[in-house]
Amino acid sequence: MRILVADDDPLTLHMVVYRLRQWGHDVMSCTDGDSAWKILEGGLVPNVAILDWMMPGLNGPELCQKIRSKKDCPYVYIVLLTGKNNPEDLIVGLDAGADDYLTKPFHLGELEARLRAGKRIVDLQNELISARETLRIQAMQDPLTQILNHGAILDALLTEINRAQRERQPLSLILADLDGFKSVNDTYGHVAGDQVLIEVARRMRNCLRSYDAIGRYGGEEFLVVLPNSDDSQALRLAERIREAICSEPFRFYHVDLTVTISQGVTTWMNPDSIPIERLIQAADRALYGVKNSGRNAVQHIQFDVHAEEPFSPMYVSPISSEA
Repeated sequence: MRILVADDDPLTLHMVVYRLRQWGHDVMSCTDGDSAWKILEGGLVPNVAILDWMMPGLNGPELCQKIRSKKDCPYVYIVLLTGKNNPEDLIVGLDAGADDYLTKPFHLGELEARLRAGKRIVDLQNELISARETLRIQAMQDPLTQILNHGAILDALLTEINRAQRERQPLSLILADLDGFKSVNDTYGHVAGDQVLIEVARRMRNCLRSYDAIGRYGGEEFLVVLPNSDDSQALRLAERIREAICSEPFRFYHVDLTVTISQGVTTWMNPDSIPIERLIQAADRALYGVKNSGRNAVQHIQFDVHAEEPFSPMYVSPISSEA
């Protein structure tokens, strides 16, 4: 474990630090409460803090209170070292946030036992954090393709809309739909269809920047959110996606499946409030235009929040083939 020891008594500090290192722990040490707080505010937060009650700067209970007031850091198991043995004093220390205490002078075997108890608490806390993160990811992921699910991609879009308004940056959206996907399921079965969706999601992800977001909008439809991307950037990326999908067959057992994708793209360029439904509707209208004009292509519509019908196509990719 990573342990912080703060004590202004040099003999106690040396004895505790020496023995902790013998026991295999990674130890940080200091002689006053202010230095201990600087360590705790730094990047390497300890699993356990062993704090003297009376020391220069912040005392032990004050340091406990400051540690417990930090809501954005992992749990720190706190052991107070104290010469006080009145029950009232010990209650004050525990109420300040300490988990345990040792009364000076103490036996090193007693310290080791306290640390074993602390390790159990720290391990349980880490397991809870890991389980919570797993549940959070599962709640956001599409279980088949491992990209964002419908709700999560809409949340990501809303977040980027707010950022675009705040920073006055362009925002682009791609609504993509696999061409003739029903025939894949009908001809080769849903297992083959699932494998195609997984591979499509992988290829699309590989085309994106680290801060772009992609989600499964529904069935064989995908929604891509492109922060700080103007129309030309969005179109280049959409063409890259189209090429990644159609340029190489999808291998399923001994069958090569040709898959193509149609994409509707829209871009928002001004700081006005954006109704999220109309932004998606614009991309959907562009996608509808691709489907009607041959598929396996990209169409772009410039989004205008003030227009009654913000759906005049600005661009249609020159590459189009029936699918």
